Amino acid sequence: MKISVELTLSPLQNEFEEPIINFIKKLRASGLTVLENPLSTQVYGDYDTVMRLVTSELKNAFELIDNGLLFMKIVKTDRSDYEPTF
Repeated sequence: MKISVELTLSPLQNEFEEPIINFIKKLRASGLTVLENPLSTQVYGDYDTVMRLVTSELKNAFELIDNGLLFMKIVKTDRSDYEPTF
């Protein structure tokens, strides 16, 4: 089953850029389709593969920060080729 996942990592600390950059670089290195914008990062692919990646890399990211949260949305389809029609 293909999914689309939108992630927003929010470290709750003054030094927040490096943990976010490291998290995104790990996602990029996965070989999955990863798209970014100023507010979030989207990962597209097979459910098991994407969820394993998110679980693993989120644990690594949380180990590098004192406090933080992750906002996540999951859609049951691959929306990586979405283009607005308006």
